[in-house]
Amino acid sequence: MDTTLATFEKDVIEASALAPVLIDFWAPWCGPCKTLGPMLEKLEAEYAGRWKLVKVNVDENQELAMHFQVRSIPHVIAFADGQPVDQFIGVLPEGQLREFIDRLIPDAAEGERRAAHEALAEGRRDEAYDALKAALAYDPGFDDARMDLIELLLADNRVDEAHNEVDLLSPKTTQGIDARFNALKTRLDALDAAADLPPTDALEDRVAAHPDDLEARFDLASALIARRKYAGALEHLLEIVKRDRSFRDDIGRKTMLSVFDLAAHQPQLVGEWRRKLGAALN
Repeated sequence: MDTTLATFEKDVIEASALAPVLIDFWAPWCGPCKTLGPMLEKLEAEYAGRWKLVKVNVDENQELAMHFQVRSIPHVIAFADGQPVDQFIGVLPEGQLREFIDRLIPDAAEGERRAAHEALAEGRRDEAYDALKAALAYDPGFDDARMDLIELLLADNRVDEAHNEVDLLSPKTTQGIDARFNALKTRLDALDAAADLPPTDALEDRVAAHPDDLEARFDLASALIARRKYAGALEHLLEIVKRDRSFRDDIGRKTMLSVFDLAAHQPQLVGEWRRKLGAALN
């Protein structure tokens, strides 16, 4: 397709989140462009949707040409995930052109993961599950896809299945400093704990009667995390930090950091409690 400054965002930036996009800067008077253009169109058809070709007529879109510092044509710039990632000037032999394209195309597992994200964004949860399982069938060690699946299982309250998937994560993720995994583990631990805890109102009564009972405060915070009531959980975790940093190896602060990741979709909440934590630590 042809694009312009007005449609560039949709045609290139947004589209490249789903598949790589190659922008062919050309002009009708350019001889080499007449060689490269048909080659690109042929390969786009051959690859059947695995990448997208967008053409920019530099005579009609000088602002775009200037923005990308196009001084000689044909000039091809590749976009992926909304960013320029590679480029070449002139005409490449077809073999080199294929190599250039193949370097851009995500492998099968990553392609399935992207398909899962797209399906989830459109509310097609069953398709998202299928795509994530396909990604993991291609690459069982693809921890990012497995954590996507764990998050989806937790959102659907399929806790036992989430535990099974955690057991399949690599030691690199589970034994390293991975903020996303730590957040998922905090939620799972909270769900496990909540199953054996007294009702929330009973825990609130315990804390009200014994404000220094940090174990009760942590139990209450765990119950609230399990119910995704992050503001209430952070309130009690911060109180633990203020009263005793050494309690259970600084678990109040560490759990707050994990809750920040769990509540990343609530930036105002996270920002507020980060500031409160910073003030308490200083």
